[in-house]
Amino acid sequence: MIHDTGPTLGHILEALTDYRPTQVEPAVSSFVVDSREALPGSAFIAFRGENVDGHDYVADAFARGAIVALVEHLPTTGEWAHIDTRVGQVMTPNRLPVCIIVENTLTALQRIAGAWRSRFDVRIIGITGSVGKTSTKELTAAVLSQRFRTLKSEGNQNNEIGVPLTLLNLRPYHERAVIEMGMYALGEIDLLCDLARPVIGVVTIIGPVHLERLGSMEAIANAKRELVTALPEDGTAVLNMDDPRVMDMAPFTKASVFTYGLDSNADLWADQIESMGLDGVRLTLHHREEALSVRVPLLGRHSVHTALRAAAVGLIEGLGWEEIIAGLGSMSSQLRLVVIPGPRGSLLIDDTYNSSPDSALAALNLLEDLDGRHIAVLGDMLELGDAEHHSHQVVGRRVADVADLLITVGRRAETIAREAVGAGLAANRVRAVGDAPEAVPLLEELVNPGDVILIKGSLGMKMDRIVTALGRLD
Repeated sequence: MIHDTGPTLGHILEALTDYRPTQVEPAVSSFVVDSREALPGSAFIAFRGENVDGHDYVADAFARGAIVALVEHLPTTGEWAHIDTRVGQVMTPNRLPVCIIVENTLTALQRIAGAWRSRFDVRIIGITGSVGKTSTKELTAAVLSQRFRTLKSEGNQNNEIGVPLTLLNLRPYHERAVIEMGMYALGEIDLLCDLARPVIGVVTIIGPVHLERLGSMEAIANAKRELVTALPEDGTAVLNMDDPRVMDMAPFTKASVFTYGLDSNADLWADQIESMGLDGVRLTLHHREEALSVRVPLLGRHSVHTALRAAAVGLIEGLGWEEIIAGLGSMSSQLRLVVIPGPRGSLLIDDTYNSSPDSALAALNLLEDLDGRHIAVLGDMLELGDAEHHSHQVVGRRVADVADLLITVGRRAETIAREAVGAGLAANRVRAVGDAPEAVPLLEELVNPGDVILIKGSLGMKMDRIVTALGRLD
């Protein structure tokens, strides 16, 4: 029996052993990896990290209402019922909460999630790429939700832990699921596809994100290509015609290929693009003999590709244009890049979640579209490997075209500053600081009413601290 509330204790044991439930088992309300998120009826998975061992927090999870803990050994404190899946015959525990002992908690979580997903006849859409995964996931889910009961990955749950947690949220009423798939190494997306079994795979663009880890752009493309390779013959690969590395994936899939982009040879393409600043983007969509003029409430010209991806999935899944356009118009789909009031009547573009050359250029394009004096506050872009110096140079040259003032944060971003000056931005309009807190007093001194301030950098640069500090001014 599948419970609307989620997997039962019996489902967990069945996925891990040869156990077969013979009675109604207690339902598990949710799966968590942080004991502070445990709720009544939840299961807590204890992971051992570099600095924190989840086994030390089993008692806290149980105190908050968890009824199951997945562990590799019994915690040293507390005495609870336990089931050791590694030895002997597995039986239903006579009391709760219970610790389930496994060889490896990550592998066990993945096995449970894979077994749970196999119970559902749900069409899953996988999304990968170097940039734009999360916004594409959000907008695609918004489009599909116009007709179908749709599950989506929450936040940034796109890895070997996050995808299983998402799959465990599947319920009998779900008809579609949109799952973001990230990677740090070859083989990771293969694993995620084995678990999720997507029938549609969307690839955004291939850029130098994680180049430091994978070593080459070819390796990054190969890792992302695992999604389209895993698709079944009756599936569809949704590929970006404007990115040659993405289009090179087409011969590697058994599935049909649906292309999108700004190229009129694509199956779905756009032209007559007009950025209206904070009012969104106007464009004309073309598919077969149809042409539709639409406005989407997404910020920046780069969001046109996001809209194309979501619309492509809608078309593949049989939605009509009225439904697709309604989904594209969902304001809740604007993610991460947020425009908020700044100090002294200024405007802040908070794009501090992460940064890469492509996303930095896209953010600068948005800055250019907005009225006011333009201030760019740009931090280091990390994990770019051999492309690091050139990538910062490219961004610096674009800054010179867009910004009236530039503040760089971090050692790598000093290249942005030097390149911007070399490309024509006056040296007295450029400042370079070592970390995010150092930028705050400079901005406090420089900001005037009507200024538009872009704040962006890799997550490790903690650029969000600048946004928080500026919010306290005035």
